[in-house]
Amino acid sequence: MTDVLDHGSVTLVDFMGGDSRVDQAAGVSLGRFDRQREEDKQRKIIKYMMKHRHGTPFEHSVFTFHVKTPIYVAREWMRHRIGSYNEISARYTEIESQHYNPKPLRGQSGENRQGSVELESSDEHDAIRAAIRRNQDGAFALYHQLLDSGIAREIARGVLPQSTYTEFVWTVNARSLMNFISLRMTLDAQYEIRVYAEALYDIFMETMPLTAEAFTMEGYKAP
Repeated sequence: MTDVLDHGSVTLVDFMGGDSRVDQAAGVSLGRFDRQREEDKQRKIIKYMMKHRHGTPFEHSVFTFHVKTPIYVAREWMRHRIGSYNEISARYTEIESQHYNPKPLRGQSGENRQGSVELESSDEHDAIRAAIRRNQDGAFALYHQLLDSGIAREIARGVLPQSTYTEFVWTVNARSLMNFISLRMTLDAQYEIRVYAEALYDIFMETMPLTAEAFTMEGYKAP
């Protein structure tokens, strides 16, 4: 498990395939699926496929992750639709009282409508963060009050802030994982999702080192 943000995490639950499976999938076009080749030959064909954007062989290596992240990060994440998701349901279970409070605060970028810039810490910002925390704590207090009063979970969840932590299982092939990393690990990506992409990249390097090497050499361009 890799800890991310204050209460978040990324855990590799299962993994199938690897660099050798990419090599096998590429080799089937020549009737050589069963080949077991040495690492240098695998590296050569993987680099070739990455450079020339031959992406389908990478789809035969598959990851399953358990992710814990703020709701608003999860909503960005799930815009990546080539993957399978199952998320905790606040209709069926009581949500844990955990929420994300960013530190330091960031201001709106004047050059990028979707971007932000880090602000220098100040007494005012400390007061703002305290106000955010009070709002979050108040929302959870109301949430538990509603549940204790017999209000249905599906109604009570409506008062929870977007900073509330959610969790989900994500199954994704290596090609789609590289696409996620290439888009979300850039400096203009939102900080909160970028640190998750960095955690995923570290796991990717450990499990598929030859593919990760070629991916890095191509400037994080997904095939």
